[in-house]
Amino acid sequence: MKWIEVSVKTTTAAVEAVANVFYDAGVNGVAIEDPRDLQLLDRGVDAWELVDETLIDNYFEGAVVKGYIPDSPEVAGQVDLIRKAVDLLPSFGLDVGVGEVTMQPVDEEDWSEAWKKYFKPQKPGNCIVIKPTWEAYQAVKGEVVLELDPGMAFGTGTHETTILCLQELEKHVDHNKTVLDIGCGSGILAIAAALLGCKKAIGVDLDSMAVEISQRNATLNHVDDSVDIRHGNLMDVLDGKAELMVSNIIAEIIVKMCPDVTQYIIPGGIWIASGIIKEKVSVVEKAMISAGLELLETRTMGEWAVITAAVPGK
Repeated sequence: MKWIEVSVKTTTAAVEAVANVFYDAGVNGVAIEDPRDLQLLDRGVDAWELVDETLIDNYFEGAVVKGYIPDSPEVAGQVDLIRKAVDLLPSFGLDVGVGEVTMQPVDEEDWSEAWKKYFKPQKPGNCIVIKPTWEAYQAVKGEVVLELDPGMAFGTGTHETTILCLQELEKHVDHNKTVLDIGCGSGILAIAAALLGCKKAIGVDLDSMAVEISQRNATLNHVDDSVDIRHGNLMDVLDGKAELMVSNIIAEIIVKMCPDVTQYIIPGGIWIASGIIKEKVSVVEKAMISAGLELLETRTMGEWAVITAAVPGK
């Protein structure tokens, strides 16, 4: 089958907005190439030594979001809609950088497999190792290996926001805690919590494909009994409270969640929130404080931040 690859050259800050433009245009497969992921090479992450260094030379200095559309007479119209939507993003305060939209024909096998060369084993924290299913890795003592087959549209664990969340999970997960993963994507955070020994992990996502991929990855890691993946509108499908919640979404949704978060986290419980552009950290912190939460720690990596907060009490 022939496909049209549509590429948008943009900025790291605008990646999620551009990806949403693709989804709104009916594009099913989205891939993101961001040089900030490869900059982890400069931070001493040993597993990144496995990356093909020739890939770095081919990177555009910014982020590239690619979407794939079946080749048909309607393609030109869809691409025009994408171009117009990208052109509108600056009016919402987003810096889209170059914002250039291009297209080229590709074979299905080419785009469905080519992205995998960017995904190699990595160790984002002290013990968790993220390993794609098609790569070999020999674990050493103290490491917990998380096997992942993310599917093109979902997280591989290489993005700063995911790394920050994984590092916080390593600090706060124990066998007494139930963990909520809101917006679970490929299930990486819920599965990581289970592998770290939590009592139970519940992942929730609006996207039915994300739910399917998360369930598949839970099976792959033999944590079906302790990981429960649910399809629904974020916290609408939850019942009861947990000791720990992780939300790797975007700042705007995190702010909206703040007033109701104590309905889902017990007194003394922890909320790990990421997907937050550095410029919006103060907005999220104010919303958390207004909701009565206690700020424990804010850490940044690249353009992104994670905020860890606690529900008072206990």
